[in-house]
Amino acid sequence: MKILVLNCGSSSLKYQLFEMDTEAVLAKGLVERIGLAGACVKHTKDNKSTVREEEIADHTKAIKIVLELLLDREVGALKSLDELSAVGHRIVHGGENYSKSVKVTDAVIKEIESCVPLAPLHNPANLMGIHAMTNTLPGVTNVAAFDTAFHQTMPPKAYIYGIPYEYYENDKVRRYSFHGMSHAFVSARAAEILGKPASSLKIITCHLGNGSSITAVDGGKSVDSSLGMGTTPGILMGTRCGDIDASVVLHLVTKHGDAAKVSDILHKKSGLIGVSGVSSDLRDVEEAAKKGNERAKLASDMLCTSVKKHIASYAAVMGGADAIVFTAGIGENSDSVRAAVTKGLEFMGVKLDEGKNAGLRGKEAVISADDSKVKVMVVPTNEELMIARDAKRIAEGK
Repeated sequence: MKILVLNCGSSSLKYQLFEMDTEAVLAKGLVERIGLAGACVKHTKDNKSTVREEEIADHTKAIKIVLELLLDREVGALKSLDELSAVGHRIVHGGENYSKSVKVTDAVIKEIESCVPLAPLHNPANLMGIHAMTNTLPGVTNVAAFDTAFHQTMPPKAYIYGIPYEYYENDKVRRYSFHGMSHAFVSARAAEILGKPASSLKIITCHLGNGSSITAVDGGKSVDSSLGMGTTPGILMGTRCGDIDASVVLHLVTKHGDAAKVSDILHKKSGLIGVSGVSSDLRDVEEAAKKGNERAKLASDMLCTSVKKHIASYAAVMGGADAIVFTAGIGENSDSVRAAVTKGLEFMGVKLDEGKNAGLRGKEAVISADDSKVKVMVVPTNEELMIARDAKRIAEGK
């Protein structure tokens, strides 16, 4: 069974083709600058890349090119489109409507459209991918996999905000959180590595990248998570502020008189770039800190401290922790961040093995000491595979 996974942005399209018998990636690629000058496709098969530059007016055209490449005799991985059993689409926001992936229907599309106000930058692009694929291959099963779905198990005490309850009832103002497929994948994989059922474990998953979130996973279910109704809360991120006093937002809006400008500040000009003044990329920030840049050092320290705070608080929420899992770009590749975050958590049973941690990049590993009460792990995330597995299940009618 072959499954195509699509992740559509407003001007981009990422794709991976899986052979589900082995869960191997047969081909993958990225279409960039859709609807803009300089559009191109980078298609990879067997570690060999093909770059194709041409005008790509919209997502329908982009998908047409992707399918042509997948069928190409030299760089493709399909003999016929009939080999495709399903297409999985990453959908950022499903609101309260979905706690799992579902087959795309007209009713599902309407529900995704109803969530556009909650994710105005993402859901419209996700819908473009669905419409483009259903128009191009109307007979193929399409599956919507929601970034918010995994967090629908959070109890009200975790997702209700301390504002008048009517704003939840009338406007659906609540914590939703995101990166759900990543947290679901790495927590399940961590349980497999530990050789224990997920239902018996309390795991804190740290998805650390340009955008980041921490999740408390108790018995295989999300019970609390650091992102909220939007994507600025929680820990310090590349360009996003993390947790701040609501009075700061009110002050900035009052002073500048422009909510759009303040939104731009909090989403695009804050975080690592805002504090350090150097870069939104942690590697650049850490390099500047090594050269004596005090603001860069402050930004790095703030990021690690905010992760540490969330880990400790989620251990309290769950009444303990069996494992801490690092994943995503920073979590998988920065041994310095992992060391800084876990330092000082000895009181809750965390003991890092510096030798196991040093230099580890992008590989599965248990990096805690053998006698550490709480296991510390690195588990590379694979959201696309998670979507493919859901698409396979639904295509098979399960």
